[in-house]
Amino acid sequence: MVKPSQMKNFFKIFLLHFALHHSSVSYSQDRPTGKPWATRSEVIAQHGMVCTSHPLATQAGIDILKKGGNAIDAAIAANACLGLMEPNSCGVGGDLFVIVWDAKTQKLYGLNASGRSPKGLTRQYFKDKNLQTVPPYGPLPVTVPGCVDGWFELHKKFGRLKMSEILQPSIDYAMNGFPVTEVIAYNIHHGTELFINFPNYKETYTINGNELRKGDIFKNPGLANTYRLLATKGRDEFYKGTIAKTIVEFIKSQGGFLELSDFSAHQADWVDPVSTSYRGYDVWELPPNGQGISVLQMLNILEGYDIKKFGFGSPEHVHYFVEAKKLAYEDRAKYYADPQFSKVPVKQLISKEYAKKRRVLIKEDKAGEDYEAGELSDNNTIYLSVADKDGNMVSLIQSISRNMGSGMVPPGLGFMLHDRGELFSLADGHANVFEPGKRPFHTIIPAFITKEGKPFLSFGVMGGSFQPLGHVQIIMDIVDFGMNLQEAGDAPRIDHIGSSSPFNSVRGENGGMITLENGFSYELIRRLMEMGHQVGWGSGTYGGYQAIKVDLEKRIYYGASESRKDGCAMGY
Repeated sequence: MVKPSQMKNFFKIFLLHFALHHSSVSYSQDRPTGKPWATRSEVIAQHGMVCTSHPLATQAGIDILKKGGNAIDAAIAANACLGLMEPNSCGVGGDLFVIVWDAKTQKLYGLNASGRSPKGLTRQYFKDKNLQTVPPYGPLPVTVPGCVDGWFELHKKFGRLKMSEILQPSIDYAMNGFPVTEVIAYNIHHGTELFINFPNYKETYTINGNELRKGDIFKNPGLANTYRLLATKGRDEFYKGTIAKTIVEFIKSQGGFLELSDFSAHQADWVDPVSTSYRGYDVWELPPNGQGISVLQMLNILEGYDIKKFGFGSPEHVHYFVEAKKLAYEDRAKYYADPQFSKVPVKQLISKEYAKKRRVLIKEDKAGEDYEAGELSDNNTIYLSVADKDGNMVSLIQSISRNMGSGMVPPGLGFMLHDRGELFSLADGHANVFEPGKRPFHTIIPAFITKEGKPFLSFGVMGGSFQPLGHVQIIMDIVDFGMNLQEAGDAPRIDHIGSSSPFNSVRGENGGMITLENGFSYELIRRLMEMGHQVGWGSGTYGGYQAIKVDLEKRIYYGASESRKDGCAMGY
């Protein structure tokens, strides 16, 4: 029997528990902010952190760090695992972009490991076939895959362990098998529907002809052998050896134009990241042929508004964000292209002066319907971030473009070729027009933030043309709204579709459409519609996210991973 004194104490404890969990007043300086969308706390560790979209890939990266590898080694190992475990999104048949913070030199390095179009394919071929755009599937959109060269460039400049050690975890998983996760099974299902009758697809991505389902143990001995060749013979095996010959022979048999000379001529480029300041933080992106500078353009425009005062999810927050996106994406459609073929005015586009001129076009309470590009004198992807005990940090993004890429699976190699060439324009006079030996407009972009010249945050957001929107929202969530890494990733997101395109002649009309992820209020939607915005609910592309933040004073890392996917952050 409960005594009255015990009941009284129980009642006090109950009231205290209720108050702590339902009061808006913070009871501790370390208490989580309690955002209603937050899924979990950040991961915190001292010696290293790996954040990827697949738990086993994250674990492989951690294992490499524990073996004495650095962040670059671990990033390559994790990416190799993802090429096996998330084949709908990435793999050695695709391209890669990286930003590295090197602790030794206290400097950022950028790597553009995207491939170029076949030199034997001209725009006249598309005209002769009456094609208005580059097809998304088959041999025509396949450009030279740059991922493998990117791995070896990173390893040559920064790596510590042997490539054979780095690739061994993915070789073991490919030979012995691993369980297919829920999100990947869903995405592969749609690829299988589309490509089941394409050459070599069934042999590579099904189990005895049956499509992969959640929990199935999937093996890929062809990819294991490809990784072994890379581990023992190096990058030239992919660009000059048997792998290159197999790809070229297969693509030509399907009516494509890749030649061995296209592969042997391929080379990744080390590039200088470019930046702008945003409320005391320096945000870094890679220059075109990617779309990263649109992030910097949007931030420059948004810096002119007191976003913090408006509050997250307010009409002003969404309105100014979307209008900044519309303006930046008109420039994206007109100017962004391979800088070796077109002069891209990067300095002007990301300047504060240019942002000021563009900002005056935004009306306070009315949606813009028909912005033009400024006058001056662009899918399926994986992102991962890694940090090590020495302070090195890697922001890496890699993709085969569309879900399951081009549908082109070279025999026996165990991977899908990307369809990145689909993002060329075929319009006369366009900066991104198809030309032989040219890199197409690219959507995948890694990001990095420094503060007072020191590393602060390595992050990325997957999702095709959504990626710049995702980058800006993460930055606003952290800088303007005070969220931690995980809250920023979990927060409901804003998408906007209908801007002019950099890879076809489609012009944006009537202001496009905002799509809001579940979590925004009905009152917000109603107010945005009153302002002239077209608004959709729930259905949109909201991407995926990983991030690592460093606290240099305490010498610890914070990690976060996308709650919309299977992945995780892990430290040690």
